[in-house]
Amino acid sequence: MATTEIVTRTDDGRSTDLDTLYLLGGAALVIVGAGLVLSNPTVRKYMSQIGIGDIASAAIPDIERYFRLRAM
Repeated sequence: MATTEIVTRTDDGRSTDLDTLYLLGGAALVIVGAGLVLSNPTVRKYMSQIGIGDIASAAIPDIERYFRLRAM
């Protein structure tokens, strides 16, 4: 019985661009799914109660400082 491979491999063992396509497709699905969940009014209400926006705005100065130090 002959089997077929979904991903063909080159002579040195590296996979083809199909792996990259699967990876990017999966990442796109995760982003779209997160957008759909976060667009729900109930989820937005709970997120505002938790204060996620406040945490993110408090972390931005630290992130900017990190990038300035890294660029030196």
